[in-house]
Amino acid sequence: MPRLMLLDTASLYFRAFYGVPDSIRRADGTPVNAVRGLMDMIARLITDYEATHLVACWDNNWRPKWRVDLIPSYKSHRVAEAVADGPDVEVVPDPLEAQIPLIRRVLELAGIAVVGVDHHEADDVVGTYASQAPFAADVVTGDRDLFQLVDDDRGVRVIYTARGMKNLEVVTDVVVVGKYRVLPQQYADFATLRGDASDGLPGVAGIGEKTAASLLGEHGSLGGLLEAAEAPDGGLSATVRAKLSAAADYLKVAPAVVNVVRDLKVPTLEQAGAELRPVTGDSRAELERLATEWNLGGAVKRLLDALDKLG
Repeated sequence: MPRLMLLDTASLYFRAFYGVPDSIRRADGTPVNAVRGLMDMIARLITDYEATHLVACWDNNWRPKWRVDLIPSYKSHRVAEAVADGPDVEVVPDPLEAQIPLIRRVLELAGIAVVGVDHHEADDVVGTYASQAPFAADVVTGDRDLFQLVDDDRGVRVIYTARGMKNLEVVTDVVVVGKYRVLPQQYADFATLRGDASDGLPGVAGIGEKTAASLLGEHGSLGGLLEAAEAPDGGLSATVRAKLSAAADYLKVAPAVVNVVRDLKVPTLEQAGAELRPVTGDSRAELERLATEWNLGGAVKRLLDALDKLG
Protein backbone atom coordinates (compact mmCIF):
# COMPACT_ATOMS: atom_id res chain seq x y z
CA MET A 1 0.00 0.00 0.00
CA PRO A 2 1.30 3.48 -0.79
CA ARG A 3 2.30 5.63 2.18
CA LEU A 4 3.39 9.25 2.11
CA MET A 5 6.05 10.58 4.47
CA LEU A 6 6.23 14.32 5.15
CA LEU A 7 9.39 15.67 6.74
CA ASP A 8 9.47 18.78 8.87
CA THR A 9 12.92 19.14 7.38
CA ALA A 10 14.42 21.89 9.53
CA SER A 11 13.31 20.09 12.67
CA LEU A 12 15.26 17.05 11.49
CA TYR A 13 18.45 18.73 10.35
CA PHE A 14 18.63 20.72 13.60
CA ARG A 15 18.30 17.43 15.49
CA ALA A 16 20.97 15.84 13.29
CA PHE A 17 23.31 18.78 13.85
CA TYR A 18 23.07 18.53 17.62
CA GLY A 19 23.07 14.73 17.64
CA VAL A 20 26.18 14.08 15.52
CA PRO A 21 29.58 15.58 16.50
CA ASP A 22 30.45 18.66 14.43
CA SER A 23 34.06 17.50 14.39
CA ILE A 24 32.98 15.49 11.32
CA ARG A 25 34.07 17.72 8.44
CA ARG A 26 34.98 17.57 4.79
CA ALA A 27 38.50 18.41 3.59
CA ASP A 28 37.93 22.18 3.42
CA GLY A 29 36.80 22.25 7.06
CA THR A 30 33.05 22.55 6.41
CA PRO A 31 31.15 20.44 8.96
CA VAL A 32 28.93 17.72 7.50
CA ASN A 33 27.42 16.26 10.67
CA ALA A 34 23.90 17.53 9.86
CA VAL A 35 24.14 16.19 6.29
CA ARG A 36 25.24 12.77 7.54
CA GLY A 37 22.67 12.67 10.30
CA LEU A 38 19.78 13.70 8.05
CA MET A 39 20.62 11.05 5.47
CA ASP A 40 20.73 8.38 8.13
CA MET A 41 17.40 9.57 9.53
CA ILE A 42 15.75 9.43 6.11
CA ALA A 43 17.18 5.97 5.36
CA ARG A 44 15.86 4.61 8.64
CA LEU A 45 12.48 6.34 8.45
CA ILE A 46 11.55 5.24 4.94
CA THR A 47 12.61 1.68 5.76
CA ASP A 48 10.98 1.32 9.18
CA TYR A 49 7.71 3.03 8.20
CA GLU A 50 7.55 1.66 4.64
CA ALA A 51 7.22 5.00 2.88
CA THR A 52 6.65 4.89 -0.86
CA HIS A 53 6.47 8.68 -1.32
CA LEU A 54 8.41 11.40 0.46
CA VAL A 55 8.30 15.19 0.57
CA ALA A 56 10.93 17.18 2.43
CA CYS A 57 8.84 20.18 3.45
CA TRP A 58 10.85 23.39 3.57
CA ASP A 59 10.65 26.67 5.47
CA ASN A 60 10.58 29.26 2.70
CA ASN A 61 9.80 31.66 5.54
CA TRP A 62 10.25 30.32 9.06
CA ARG A 63 8.49 33.35 10.65
CA PRO A 64 5.90 34.65 8.16
CA LYS A 65 5.12 38.34 8.47
CA TRP A 66 1.39 37.72 8.44
CA ARG A 67 1.70 35.61 11.58
CA VAL A 68 3.97 38.19 13.25
CA ASP A 69 1.49 40.95 12.39
CA LEU A 70 -1.15 39.05 14.34
CA ILE A 71 1.08 38.09 17.30
CA PRO A 72 4.32 40.12 17.41
CA SER A 73 5.89 37.77 19.97
CA TYR A 74 5.60 34.82 17.56
CA LYS A 75 9.05 33.16 17.51
CA SER A 76 10.59 36.51 18.48
CA HIS A 77 13.10 34.83 20.78
CA ARG A 78 14.58 33.01 17.79
CA VAL A 79 15.31 36.14 15.74
CA ALA A 80 19.00 36.80 15.19
CA GLU A 81 18.39 39.90 13.09
CA ALA A 82 15.24 41.79 12.14
CA VAL A 83 15.17 42.60 8.42
CA ALA A 84 13.08 45.49 7.13
CA ASP A 85 10.84 44.46 4.22
CA GLY A 86 12.19 40.92 4.27
CA PRO A 87 12.26 37.67 6.25
CA ASP A 88 13.92 37.93 9.66
CA VAL A 89 17.15 35.99 10.12
CA GLU A 90 16.76 32.99 12.41
CA VAL A 91 19.31 32.03 15.04
CA VAL A 92 21.13 29.19 13.29
CA PRO A 93 24.67 28.16 14.32
CA ASP A 94 27.16 29.02 11.59
CA PRO A 95 28.37 25.40 11.29
CA LEU A 96 24.77 24.36 10.51
CA GLU A 97 24.09 27.29 8.18
CA ALA A 98 27.06 26.21 6.08
CA GLN A 99 25.52 22.77 5.61
CA ILE A 100 22.09 23.75 4.33
CA PRO A 101 23.22 24.05 0.66
CA LEU A 102 24.89 20.64 1.02
CA ILE A 103 21.65 19.19 2.39
CA ARG A 104 19.71 20.58 -0.56
CA ARG A 105 22.25 19.09 -2.99
CA VAL A 106 22.11 15.63 -1.43
CA LEU A 107 18.30 15.63 -1.42
CA GLU A 108 18.28 16.66 -5.08
CA LEU A 109 20.70 13.94 -6.11
CA ALA A 110 18.76 11.34 -4.10
CA GLY A 111 15.59 12.27 -6.00
CA ILE A 112 13.82 13.44 -2.83
CA ALA A 113 11.18 16.08 -3.45
CA VAL A 114 11.71 19.39 -1.63
CA VAL A 115 8.68 21.67 -1.45
CA GLY A 116 8.37 25.09 0.15
CA VAL A 117 5.86 27.89 -0.39
CA ASP A 118 6.73 31.57 -0.17
CA HIS A 119 5.46 33.39 2.94
CA HIS A 120 4.79 30.08 4.68
CA GLU A 121 6.49 27.68 7.03
CA ALA A 122 7.20 24.02 6.44
CA ASP A 123 4.35 23.29 8.88
CA ASP A 124 1.89 24.76 6.37
CA VAL A 125 3.30 22.65 3.54
CA VAL A 126 3.05 19.59 5.78
CA GLY A 127 -0.51 20.53 6.71
CA THR A 128 -1.56 20.91 3.09
CA TYR A 129 -0.12 17.59 1.92
CA ALA A 130 -1.36 15.72 5.01
CA SER A 131 -4.88 17.10 4.54
CA GLN A 132 -5.01 16.40 0.80
CA ALA A 133 -3.03 13.16 0.59
CA PRO A 134 -4.77 10.46 -1.45
CA PHE A 135 -3.46 7.78 0.92
CA ALA A 136 -2.04 7.30 4.41
CA ALA A 137 0.59 9.78 5.57
CA ASP A 138 3.23 9.99 8.28
CA VAL A 139 4.38 13.41 9.49
CA VAL A 140 7.91 13.35 10.89
CA THR A 141 8.55 16.19 13.33
CA GLY A 142 9.67 17.19 16.79
CA ASP A 143 6.98 19.89 16.89
CA ARG A 144 3.89 18.94 18.86
CA ASP A 145 1.87 21.66 17.11
CA LEU A 146 1.52 19.23 14.22
CA PHE A 147 -0.48 16.88 16.44
CA GLN A 148 -3.47 18.84 15.09
CA LEU A 149 -3.02 16.89 11.82
CA VAL A 150 -3.42 13.42 13.36
CA ASP A 151 -6.45 11.67 11.90
CA ASP A 152 -6.94 7.94 12.34
CA ASP A 153 -9.82 7.87 9.86
CA ARG A 154 -7.53 9.16 7.10
CA GLY A 155 -4.46 7.29 8.27
CA VAL A 156 -2.49 10.41 9.21
CA ARG A 157 0.01 9.84 12.03
CA VAL A 158 2.87 11.83 13.52
CA ILE A 159 6.26 10.18 13.95
CA TYR A 160 7.41 12.27 16.90
CA THR A 161 11.16 12.77 17.22
CA ALA A 162 11.38 14.89 20.39
CA ARG A 163 12.97 12.08 22.42
CA GLY A 164 15.46 11.19 19.71
CA MET A 165 15.63 8.71 16.87
CA LYS A 166 16.06 5.80 19.29
CA ASN A 167 12.78 6.68 21.00
CA LEU A 168 10.44 7.58 18.17
CA GLU A 169 6.76 7.74 19.10
CA VAL A 170 3.93 7.05 16.69
CA VAL A 171 1.20 9.53 17.57
CA THR A 172 -2.38 8.54 16.76
CA ASP A 173 -5.77 9.76 18.02
CA VAL A 174 -5.46 7.60 21.11
CA VAL A 175 -2.02 8.97 21.95
CA VAL A 176 -3.15 12.60 21.67
CA VAL A 177 -6.19 11.94 23.87
CA GLY A 178 -4.02 10.06 26.36
CA LYS A 179 -1.45 12.84 26.58
CA TYR A 180 -3.70 15.90 26.58
CA ARG A 181 -7.32 14.77 27.03
CA VAL A 182 -8.33 16.47 23.78
CA LEU A 183 -8.98 15.13 20.29
CA PRO A 184 -6.45 15.98 17.56
CA GLN A 185 -8.98 18.30 15.92
CA GLN A 186 -9.12 20.21 19.22
CA TYR A 187 -5.36 20.42 19.60
CA ALA A 188 -4.89 23.82 17.94
CA ASP A 189 -7.55 25.36 20.21
CA PHE A 190 -5.91 23.64 23.18
CA ALA A 191 -2.51 25.09 22.22
CA THR A 192 -4.09 28.53 21.77
CA LEU A 193 -5.49 28.48 25.28
CA ARG A 194 -2.43 26.92 26.92
CA GLY A 195 0.12 28.93 24.97
CA ASP A 196 3.56 27.74 23.91
CA ALA A 197 6.71 29.50 25.06
CA SER A 198 8.76 27.74 22.39
CA ASP A 199 6.78 29.62 19.73
CA GLY A 200 6.26 32.84 21.66
CA LEU A 201 2.52 32.23 22.11
CA PRO A 202 1.36 33.73 25.43
CA GLY A 203 -1.83 31.71 25.83
CA VAL A 204 -4.55 32.79 28.26
CA ALA A 205 -3.09 33.78 31.61
CA GLY A 206 -4.23 31.40 34.32
CA ILE A 207 -5.36 28.64 31.95
CA GLY A 208 -2.98 25.68 31.83
CA GLU A 209 -3.20 22.30 30.14
CA LYS A 210 -5.70 20.70 32.52
CA THR A 211 -8.09 23.64 32.49
CA ALA A 212 -7.81 24.04 28.71
CA ALA A 213 -8.59 20.35 28.19
CA SER A 214 -11.52 20.49 30.59
CA LEU A 215 -13.01 23.57 28.92
CA LEU A 216 -12.69 22.07 25.45
CA GLY A 217 -14.13 18.79 26.68
CA GLU A 218 -17.20 20.64 27.86
CA HIS A 219 -17.59 23.17 25.05
CA GLY A 220 -16.07 21.35 22.07
CA SER A 221 -14.01 24.14 20.54
CA LEU A 222 -12.60 27.57 21.22
CA GLY A 223 -15.55 29.05 19.36
CA GLY A 224 -17.99 27.14 21.55
CA LEU A 225 -16.11 28.23 24.65
CA LEU A 226 -16.21 31.90 23.67
CA GLU A 227 -19.93 31.64 22.91
CA ALA A 228 -20.46 30.20 26.38
CA ALA A 229 -18.47 33.07 27.86
CA GLU A 230 -20.86 35.55 26.25
CA ALA A 231 -24.03 33.73 27.34
CA PRO A 232 -25.47 34.45 30.80
CA ASP A 233 -26.19 30.75 31.24
CA GLY A 234 -23.04 29.48 29.53
CA GLY A 235 -21.94 27.51 32.56
CA LEU A 236 -18.58 29.22 33.03
CA SER A 237 -17.36 30.52 36.36
CA ALA A 238 -16.77 34.23 36.82
CA THR A 239 -13.06 33.52 37.13
CA VAL A 240 -12.83 31.76 33.77
CA ARG A 241 -14.96 34.46 32.12
CA ALA A 242 -12.59 37.11 33.45
CA LYS A 243 -9.52 35.26 32.13
CA LEU A 244 -11.04 34.86 28.68
CA SER A 245 -12.13 38.49 28.64
CA ALA A 246 -8.65 39.68 29.55
CA ALA A 247 -7.24 37.68 26.64
CA ALA A 248 -9.94 38.68 24.14
CA ASP A 249 -7.61 40.48 21.72
CA TYR A 250 -5.19 37.54 21.69
CA LEU A 251 -7.98 35.00 21.20
CA LYS A 252 -9.26 36.85 18.14
CA VAL A 253 -6.03 36.40 16.24
CA ALA A 254 -4.31 33.36 17.75
CA PRO A 255 -6.25 30.66 15.86
CA ALA A 256 -4.97 31.99 12.53
CA VAL A 257 -1.42 31.74 13.86
CA VAL A 258 -1.70 28.36 15.59
CA ASN A 259 -3.70 26.48 12.96
CA VAL A 260 -1.52 25.22 10.13
CA VAL A 261 -2.61 26.18 6.64
CA ARG A 262 -4.14 23.24 4.78
CA ASP A 263 -4.94 24.68 1.36
CA LEU A 264 -1.71 26.01 -0.10
CA LYS A 265 -1.10 25.73 -3.82
CA VAL A 266 1.51 22.99 -3.90
CA PRO A 267 2.62 20.61 -6.65
CA THR A 268 0.81 17.31 -6.75
CA LEU A 269 2.82 14.38 -5.48
CA GLU A 270 3.45 13.37 -9.08
CA GLN A 271 4.51 16.89 -10.10
CA ALA A 272 6.83 17.13 -7.10
CA GLY A 273 8.45 13.79 -7.87
CA ALA A 274 7.51 12.44 -4.46
CA GLU A 275 7.54 8.74 -5.36
CA LEU A 276 10.70 7.16 -3.99
CA ARG A 277 12.89 5.28 -6.47
CA PRO A 278 16.39 3.80 -6.62
CA VAL A 279 19.03 6.37 -7.55
CA THR A 280 20.69 5.51 -10.84
CA GLY A 281 22.99 6.90 -13.48
CA ASP A 282 24.81 10.20 -13.07
CA SER A 283 22.97 11.07 -9.85
CA ARG A 284 24.13 7.88 -8.16
CA ALA A 285 27.68 8.35 -9.39
CA GLU A 286 27.71 11.93 -8.10
CA LEU A 287 26.36 10.92 -4.70
CA GLU A 288 28.96 8.20 -4.39
CA ARG A 289 31.66 10.70 -5.38
CA LEU A 290 30.46 13.20 -2.80
CA ALA A 291 30.47 10.48 -0.15
CA THR A 292 34.25 10.53 -0.45
CA GLU A 293 34.79 14.22 -1.22
CA TRP A 294 32.50 15.43 1.58
CA ASN A 295 33.47 12.76 4.10
CA LEU A 296 29.92 11.46 4.39
CA GLY A 297 31.01 8.05 5.59
CA GLY A 298 28.48 5.27 5.17
CA ALA A 299 25.46 7.61 5.23
CA VAL A 300 25.26 7.81 1.45
CA LYS A 301 25.43 4.03 1.10
CA ARG A 302 22.71 3.54 3.72
CA LEU A 303 20.42 6.00 1.94
CA LEU A 304 21.08 4.45 -1.45
CA ASP A 305 20.48 0.96 -0.05
CA ALA A 306 17.16 2.07 1.48
CA LEU A 307 16.05 3.53 -1.86
CA ASP A 308 17.24 0.46 -3.78
CA LYS A 309 14.77 -1.65 -1.82
CA LEU A 310 11.94 0.37 -3.38
CA GLY A 311 12.91 -0.62 -6.91
